[in-house]
Amino acid sequence: MVDLSTSYLGLSLPNPLVAAASPLSKKLPALQRLEEAGIAAVVMYSLFQETIEDGPENPGSARYLAQLQQLKEHLSIPVIASMNVTTPGYWVEYARDLQSAGADAIELNLYYLPTDLALRGALVEQTYVEIVAAVRERISVPLAVKLSPFVTALPNLALQLAEVGANGLVLFNRFYQPDFDVETGQSIANLHLSESYEMRLPLRWIALLSGRLPLDFALSTGVHTANDVLKATMVGARVSQLASALLNDGAQRVQNILSDMRAWLIDNEYQSLQQCYGRMAVGTAADQDERAAYSTRPRLLYK
Repeated sequence: MVDLSTSYLGLSLPNPLVAAASPLSKKLPALQRLEEAGIAAVVMYSLFQETIEDGPENPGSARYLAQLQQLKEHLSIPVIASMNVTTPGYWVEYARDLQSAGADAIELNLYYLPTDLALRGALVEQTYVEIVAAVRERISVPLAVKLSPFVTALPNLALQLAEVGANGLVLFNRFYQPDFDVETGQSIANLHLSESYEMRLPLRWIALLSGRLPLDFALSTGVHTANDVLKATMVGARVSQLASALLNDGAQRVQNILSDMRAWLIDNEYQSLQQCYGRMAVGTAADQDERAAYSTRPRLLYK
């Protein structure tokens, strides 16, 4: 039998499929079906900073801890708690509560859209570093950071996060992108699920950073098929996080991906997934000239 095992944040996992933060984690039966299908770990839905700051007795905060404890009681797979935060504050004390409730790790989703014209990019990124450092001081469990691609210097930010105690990076979160109706002038609240082509951005960045930093990488956004997971592994991702695929197809998608991965590895004479790990990582940013791609434009455009 081909070996699909991997490790992420110090956790030994039977395969690289992780259920990303989504509404599915609010339903124990749904997660139990995913576990039976072979999902290796789950990230809980994100608890927002605003909810935590309402106080420890806030129903949302208390409910989250109760949900975490329930999942730990009924699931054998690792459960990763998630907090969606933007600025430092006393909410960081809640990280201790998550650890005490049994979280195997914590994922900080640094979801922030800076709109202040006077706010410099360096200050935004320094705030991220301060948040991670503050949480690390309060917990001993592994800590992952989920980032947006919209930062000025991702490699340096990743290095700073590692230096203050992050154990992993999740690339990337997806910003909400509302539409509007031109007839009514009303905003339209719609959320489109991801497609496989959207994984190209995190795929590229993990390829550039993998092996250069003491961090485990998780690829998030656009993971739907065995081919997607194999690509993620080849650039250096320890795990692939799935949300849209599971919301669409549930546990059956997990079974299909794992079956297709085993078949591909056997057909290509691999004994383990780890033989594929990092094969397509770039190594250093200098190895690739991104601007060179523009020289491949069809000549007929310049007649």
